[in-house]
Amino acid sequence: MDSKKIMEASGQDSSPIALLLGIDQHPVQGFFLLYIVITILSIIVYKLGFAKKLPILKSAVIYTFLVIGCFPLTLFGIGLPVAEGLIVAALILIIYKVRLYQSKKAKNRSMG
Repeated sequence: MDSKKIMEASGQDSSPIALLLGIDQHPVQGFFLLYIVITILSIIVYKLGFAKKLPILKSAVIYTFLVIGCFPLTLFGIGLPVAEGLIVAALILIIYKVRLYQSKKAKNRSMG
């Protein structure tokens, strides 16, 4: 294999958000930006869909493993739409939380 070919990233090989973050022009900077985006989106999805009230130390352990686990996700996110999937998941969970809040509010109003 040609080492130059391995280091090149073209638009057809990368996901849209990876290209938006400039992974094709500045691979190292683009990778770290993609890692930050995927980590933030993963934290949002975790908080909206799965987080429970935990003691501080247990929360720190969970977030540490979440941040570490985002590294392989970022490797996959260069060529696959990982960030895009996390955006969709976050939007679905936001809609769910808003509707849940509205239904609880309407239920409390009808009971009182």
